[in-house]
Amino acid sequence: MSIDDYLAGLAGPLREIGEKLTPVIADALPGATGAMWHGHPVWSLGGRPGQRPVCLVKGYGSYVTFGLWRGQEIVDRSGRLVPAARAMAVVKLHGVADIDPALFTDWLRAAAALEEA
Repeated sequence: MSIDDYLAGLAGPLREIGEKLTPVIADALPGATGAMWHGHPVWSLGGRPGQRPVCLVKGYGSYVTFGLWRGQEIVDRSGRLVPAARAMAVVKLHGVADIDPALFTDWLRAAAALEEA
């Protein structure tokens, strides 16, 4: 399964979120590899899926989770990132209006810098 296949399998509003979010990720992480890993899309800086992961996108019943692997280490002045397992932080997206491309790009670049350090 590809990322496009994954997004196509999401319900309408969730698919729209994924379709708006994935170009933001691609633009912010030009050197990253996006692939399916553990059943959902993950963008990593390493040569294979899950090697030095930066972010993930995962659809649930009524929202899409956008997660940053080391998100708890990122300074988030917006207060939108919620701590999750290990060092991860996430934001739940209920509609395309929840996507802030400039803010998400800042988060992604900060997360990538942590992996590159």
